[in-house]
Amino acid sequence: MAVDPRQVLAGVLTVTMFVMLGNMIKREHFDSPQSKHSASPTVHVDASKASEQSLATLPKASDGPWKTDGPALKPCWDKPTLEEAEKSPGFVTFSLTNGPEYHVSQIADAVVVARYLRATLVLPDIRGRKPGDKRNFEDIYDVDKFVKSLEGVVSVVSYQPDISARNLAVVKIPNRITEDQIAELIEPIFRSKGNIRLVTYFPSVNMRKSEETSSTNAVACLAMFGTLELQPEVREVVDSMVERLRTLSRKSDGQFIAVDLRVDILEKKSCQGNGASGPKSCYTPEEIAIFLQNTGFDKDTAIYLTQSRWDSSLDALKDFFPKTYTKEGIMPVDKKGKFLDSDASEFEKVIDFYVSSQSDVFIPAISGLFYANVAGKRIASGRTQILVPANVAGSPTSLASSSISHYVSKKNHLAYSCFC
Repeated sequence: MAVDPRQVLAGVLTVTMFVMLGNMIKREHFDSPQSKHSASPTVHVDASKASEQSLATLPKASDGPWKTDGPALKPCWDKPTLEEAEKSPGFVTFSLTNGPEYHVSQIADAVVVARYLRATLVLPDIRGRKPGDKRNFEDIYDVDKFVKSLEGVVSVVSYQPDISARNLAVVKIPNRITEDQIAELIEPIFRSKGNIRLVTYFPSVNMRKSEETSSTNAVACLAMFGTLELQPEVREVVDSMVERLRTLSRKSDGQFIAVDLRVDILEKKSCQGNGASGPKSCYTPEEIAIFLQNTGFDKDTAIYLTQSRWDSSLDALKDFFPKTYTKEGIMPVDKKGKFLDSDASEFEKVIDFYVSSQSDVFIPAISGLFYANVAGKRIASGRTQILVPANVAGSPTSLASSSISHYVSKKNHLAYSCFC
């Protein structure tokens, strides 16, 4: 009796996603000098004692911590080409899962594998955490941009022809797969079965700059930084929210801060009790508030939080910075039904990713792949003011410089392998 490949795939995806997410939160920490030594102490802020006078003494935007964006970098990879005679009749299929911070890596791995095998890449679908939560690629991303960017690199088709279970293998691959791994682990299966379905797992958050050069580097760079753009309606929502934040932050010359801060993650055990026992992997609203205040940001600065809806635990931050907003506070009213309903989690994650990529300052209150891939997108566009609140005390000048993400200060992010 033939096995339905869709059933096999659904089981593999479900198990892989939950194991991946659990391990990522548990294991990864910020890339900061403090993470190698002692963790910074937890700061408790009594917002009721913060006087208007003390907040008014902070530097204004004109002489405060804001930095001018650097020039957008240019791709330093050469686009590889694929000769027609080299093509294989087989297909490589995959799904995008867990949000845009995973999508860029999953796209890169799938393109690298398809290119190496000379196989045809099938346009992926997008799957959420719940069974049956499935969207088409074009619901979120620009299909024409994706296909055009890969012309001559790999062949891309929208739909895969029917393939029996005996001619399809589901293969788990590590993020940032290498040529050696493809040759040893994947190519024999592909040659035997004729078609493969990829499921990418993430053994760690590895977005460090690669010191090795190989023919896959250019393909991975193109796939990660040159293929994904939002489809027009989603782009319009992001742009309107960014414009709203800039309007609300007029006293700071339209500059605003994005903070990746999600209450559900902060409440997990892995975010609690770090103290002196190990490096911090997340920061509370109170710690973010005092960090921003001590760094010199004006109380009228607009702050965007990746938390979808307001939670009372965020009040400590809003008491110091009244113009602190979640998506529901600044999204156009006519778009909330589609992008903020109970089944719109994928839309919400995408909005967070792109607003955080466009803010004047980005502050990750939570370590992980969201931080790493937002950093990559910002580095490519010249928005390098990424502050990690590893210290919450000190002078504004010292904090603004010492808190710069090591991805930027040491130029050790993968993006610096791709852009010049």
